[in-house]
Amino acid sequence: MVRPKRNRRIYISPDFKGFSPIGAINKSSVVIMSFDEYEAIRLADYELLHQKDAALRMSISRPTFSRIYESARRKVAQAFVTGASIVFEGGKIYFDSNWFLCEDCNAWFNSHEHDVSKIYCALCESKKTLRFSDIEFESDTSYLSCPKCKRTACLKEKKQKIACPDCKIELQ
Repeated sequence: MVRPKRNRRIYISPDFKGFSPIGAINKSSVVIMSFDEYEAIRLADYELLHQKDAALRMSISRPTFSRIYESARRKVAQAFVTGASIVFEGGKIYFDSNWFLCEDCNAWFNSHEHDVSKIYCALCESKKTLRFSDIEFESDTSYLSCPKCKRTACLKEKKQKIACPDCKIELQ
């Protein structure tokens, strides 16, 4: 049985639905690029991040990022060579522009509230929250996942012990 794909973090969706070449002879030809492939191109080629750092931002492993990035570049090359349009859609993703991290209990949650002063953690009701897009990711920071509930926690020091706030399981 194949392991299910993890959701990939996308900073923000593109402001457009795709690209179309000027003067293309075959206008019916379309290449479908998923949002995670778009994000891989954006992080690696536009922001010039190393694959390890880009993978951390997308909350996936470095080899997975490499496969997504290679697929995206292949699709861009195919569209250029054949004069096909590129359309962005689909993928197992979530957009992090509305995601927040509670500094007190390390819980991740999303909110569609536009007024940041009204945002609070649903678990501990703390107002000490950070918007995901404002968090600085360090390449030496480790992110651990609880094996039971899959909650992610940040581990800044190797000697630090951290437990899942829900399950009370020590993360390693």
